[in-house]
Amino acid sequence: MHFELSDLTTKLPGVGSRSASLLKKLGINTLEDLLYHFPFRYEDLSSQKKIASLVPNEMVSLEASIWQVKTTRLFSGKFLTTAVLADETGTIEATWFNQPYLKANLIRFEKIVIAGKPTFYKGKLTFLAPAYEASGREVLHTRGLIPIYAETAGLNSKWLRTKIKLVLETVANDLAETLPAKTVKEEGFPTKAEALQHIHFPANPEQAKKARERFAFEELLLLQLASLKRKKELETVRVHHKLLLDKGKLRKFVLDLPFKLTKSQIDVTEEIALDLARARPMNRLLQGDVGSGKTIVAAIASFIVHTNGLKSLFMAPTEILANQHFETINKFFENLPLSVGLVTANKRVNLEADLLVGTHALLNLNLPKEKIGLIIVDEQHRFGVEQRSGLRKKGLDAHLLTLSATPIPRSLALIFFGELDVSVLKDLPLGRRLPKTFLVLAEKRGRAYEFIKKHIAEGERAFIICPFIEPSETLESVKSVKMEWEYLSGEVFPANKLGLLHGSLSPKEKEVVLNKFRQGEYQILVSTPIVEVGIDIPEATIILIEAAERFGLASLHQLRGRVGRGQNQSYCLLFTESTNPLVLKRLKNMERLTNGFDLAEVDLAGRGPGEIFGTLQHGLPDLKIASLGDQNLIYKTHALAERILANGTFLNENPLLAQNLQKKLRTEKLD
Repeated sequence: MHFELSDLTTKLPGVGSRSASLLKKLGINTLEDLLYHFPFRYEDLSSQKKIASLVPNEMVSLEASIWQVKTTRLFSGKFLTTAVLADETGTIEATWFNQPYLKANLIRFEKIVIAGKPTFYKGKLTFLAPAYEASGREVLHTRGLIPIYAETAGLNSKWLRTKIKLVLETVANDLAETLPAKTVKEEGFPTKAEALQHIHFPANPEQAKKARERFAFEELLLLQLASLKRKKELETVRVHHKLLLDKGKLRKFVLDLPFKLTKSQIDVTEEIALDLARARPMNRLLQGDVGSGKTIVAAIASFIVHTNGLKSLFMAPTEILANQHFETINKFFENLPLSVGLVTANKRVNLEADLLVGTHALLNLNLPKEKIGLIIVDEQHRFGVEQRSGLRKKGLDAHLLTLSATPIPRSLALIFFGELDVSVLKDLPLGRRLPKTFLVLAEKRGRAYEFIKKHIAEGERAFIICPFIEPSETLESVKSVKMEWEYLSGEVFPANKLGLLHGSLSPKEKEVVLNKFRQGEYQILVSTPIVEVGIDIPEATIILIEAAERFGLASLHQLRGRVGRGQNQSYCLLFTESTNPLVLKRLKNMERLTNGFDLAEVDLAGRGPGEIFGTLQHGLPDLKIASLGDQNLIYKTHALAERILANGTFLNENPLLAQNLQKKLRTEKLD
């Protein structure tokens, strides 16, 4: 029987419509999908045991002869099959429930290999439902490194192993190489055919490791090739209007600002100005630590666009952030020639403005496309891939500037934003005082509350952050914002007014609460992490974070950035009741490190990329085998992807790689 990789799974013997529908639950539709359903771990049954050396609950493999087999019917109507197995050191029973057909398969005096955990059953050591195979031939399930796969009810790893083995044996000669031959040789990778054999049925751990590395390399290479290919395609697009840079007007505008720009802000502004003067649309990511002044740089870019008679759109992911940007930009530019409007689902202010700030509701405005010169997207990863690509689908070939206050390690930026040019604001505005951070254990809670009372008495304000809105049934010790607000209002800060903010409030209710806190009517704001981004209240000098161990370092750093925006010294208090040394060591990094990029690197190494993006992981690549924590592999594949695309003939000479790249690009467009 001959198979093609593109064949549906129903082509396999023993796979009917029911099995095919179960395979679909695992994302397996074709035989190629089946081969790329990699094991997530291996059961090591490399060493053979003797019956006399067995110990309870240890996973083992042993070869034995069948001395006796009997099947009895229980009162429940089910069947019990028992076999007595023997080797030269002793005997042991193996028992299977409700499998009466085994009596015909287990033939007396034949040798079998079994794998399982012996346990005490009716007072003696017994194998309960062990896997077994006939001895004297190649075994798949009971000896060596046994692959364990993601399963679904009705399909177990044993079944998957059998089908994968059959496909591998049949298509082995048809598995053409997809990586460049030079790369395979330089990296010491197995061929594609060898790698598939080694990842599913390795002879030793090193084979499995090298095979996984090869497939991870290939997966990351395709991801990077697709990203860089998109970047090249974007460079062929032309803007409706090529912008002219009036250096005199720009210089006067910058000099009239109520503050002096940092060196980083000046450098990045120059990069953006050069981009805006090009015929192709700018496609730039501006990264900056909390409080580094990204909003001002974006507003300066919109002024350059304004001098060319065009509008700018400034998109924020939430109404809170949109309102904050609107107020900040209005305050800075109230005496400067740049008008600012606001567009959200609930509010519209000055739609004729040069710079319109808002949520994605901006895209619903009936503005002439040719009048939009610049689109600014704040906190890009919070929008998701679909909204980002939606800008282009609407025909908005304007310049695009995306901002991120989430420090993203360079390796992750290559993966997530590889199609973008990247600028980084490396320094903070002059006079900005960094918050002092302290880890507060349970016994110091009272002293911390007194510390907050002292500062509130001096006219300052405080945030208190809780992870949840409602109490958690499974995590009783983790404080919820509603219960904590009631407790703090009545028992700890009875002399003060406390506001309550969380995601279940309507946009209007959130705005009212924030305004009362901003104006001083509330001295303390008890909130969920909804304030993580965009809240700028100079009088707020203390942020207390409950159950700090539940947050990634990147999220804690964002929350810490809500204070330290005024002239007074600010403080970040990390409350935890954990006594786990690893947890405390991780949180100690917050005391030690003040730079968000440094913390992001620690988070990436310790907890993975998901922590850097918090729980809002829109647009994360769906990787089968590669790890975003493998920075070395990311850099290596990025360099190779650049070389491949720089070589005009390489993809033509490697048609399978070109074919996989096109498949990847088509899949991303469908997504």
